[in-house]
Amino acid sequence: MERNHTMMQFFEWHVPADQKHWKRLKERASELNEAGITALWLPPVTKGQSDEDTGYGVYDLYDLGEFDQKGTVATKYGTKQELLEATKHAQELGMQIYMDVVLNHKAGADATEKFDVLEVDPEDRTNVLSEEPFEIEGWTKFDFEGRKDKYSSFKWNFHHFNGTDYDAANDKSGIFFIMGENKKWNDNVDDEFGVYDYLMFANIDYHHPEVKEEVLSWGKWFIEETKCDGFRLDAIKHINYDFVKEFSQTMKAEKGENFYLVGEFWKSELEACREFLDNIDYHVDLFDVPLHYNLQRASTEGESFDMRTIFDDTLVQSHPLHSVTFVDNHDSQPEEALESWVEDWFKQIAYGLILLRQDGYPCVFYGDYYGINGPHPAEGKKPAIDPLLYARREKAYGQQDDYFDDEHVIGWVRHGSEEIERSGCAVVISNSEAAEKQMFVGEQRAGEKWVDLTQTVDEVIEIDEDGKGVFKVAAGSISVWALPEQDVE
Repeated sequence: MERNHTMMQFFEWHVPADQKHWKRLKERASELNEAGITALWLPPVTKGQSDEDTGYGVYDLYDLGEFDQKGTVATKYGTKQELLEATKHAQELGMQIYMDVVLNHKAGADATEKFDVLEVDPEDRTNVLSEEPFEIEGWTKFDFEGRKDKYSSFKWNFHHFNGTDYDAANDKSGIFFIMGENKKWNDNVDDEFGVYDYLMFANIDYHHPEVKEEVLSWGKWFIEETKCDGFRLDAIKHINYDFVKEFSQTMKAEKGENFYLVGEFWKSELEACREFLDNIDYHVDLFDVPLHYNLQRASTEGESFDMRTIFDDTLVQSHPLHSVTFVDNHDSQPEEALESWVEDWFKQIAYGLILLRQDGYPCVFYGDYYGINGPHPAEGKKPAIDPLLYARREKAYGQQDDYFDDEHVIGWVRHGSEEIERSGCAVVISNSEAAEKQMFVGEQRAGEKWVDLTQTVDEVIEIDEDGKGVFKVAAGSISVWALPEQDVE
């Protein structure tokens, strides 16, 4: 029987800019594989606008740490050779590699160009502030001289973009719509700020046929070059959803239907997520942002939060086969763009909620596992997450019965699989006082002695003759009860 799959986001925003991250990946792949991680989502591996860029300020999609550009050969994370060695090692262990792909904008242009624009209201991009077009000098010319046309001779200029945010001639910032033939904001994007086509830097114009052709060509090249198993698509609410659909179809045609795609569609409203999935015909899974916000709210509200509602209006509840569940990520870290950090006391509970249930594809955050740096450093919670990863790999199988019958104390049972010896578990969570919950685990379990895999409750619980157990949990905590590897007295 195939074991449960678990993804890890293998970076946080403040990973040291020491060009050694691919070496860390190679060093840690084995221990992560043994812990139960089956796939790794890597940060953008393409050259950013500096050697400290996280990769989201993408400069050259064809430079994976191979060319002397933007003052460095290596990216923030290392060289192309180190990347390929690390990913090959992880794949040889049986892990999948998902690459973060940034297709919304380009940054760090090589030169400026002069062109006509209209300035628009940042709060409503459909509202034009300038009375008539005027000329600016924008950073939109990308020649990639350090690469010398290797892999692609395509050069980007202002015709390939529909918006930018800086006029170098007048040292003025704003949102400037680029004028030209067939130029317009794309309607097939999120409608926040009137139309949310523009996000930052030089915004790629997917109305332009040369752009579409080049990006599709790059995607095929990138798959072949890296031998990756999937993509994480960045900021897709800002990209023409018709192109997202075409891109995903093209990549699957290139690599096969098992090529995995998940998109960052950062909307807390479930209906917006549903609509996007409909528009792309479900070719891409989505991160469950509504669930993330439920977890964050539960962590801040404490015992006033009704735990029975934790999965209400979430993607994993409505579209379980297309939901990637997560607790936090690089954007939700303190002081980052989408700060919405799940409080420490709730972190283990939150990971239990995504790792030990039958629905969703869970993603563990590197920053939660190993710790985060930056202005608000936090220690890693590896000791708290590892028992849950073990339980997911060894125990969390079979039919699921929920006991969401109390606003403070919820639980569920996974009945196990005959194909996985000693599998099955009973999970109980309290966001208030210490408590216990009686749950049915099966008459065939009568007499079995179960322990709490989190080691929070140091007791042994015996399953009664009716197949029920009274499972305990500490205050504000999670306990995962299961048959240990060796019988206990």
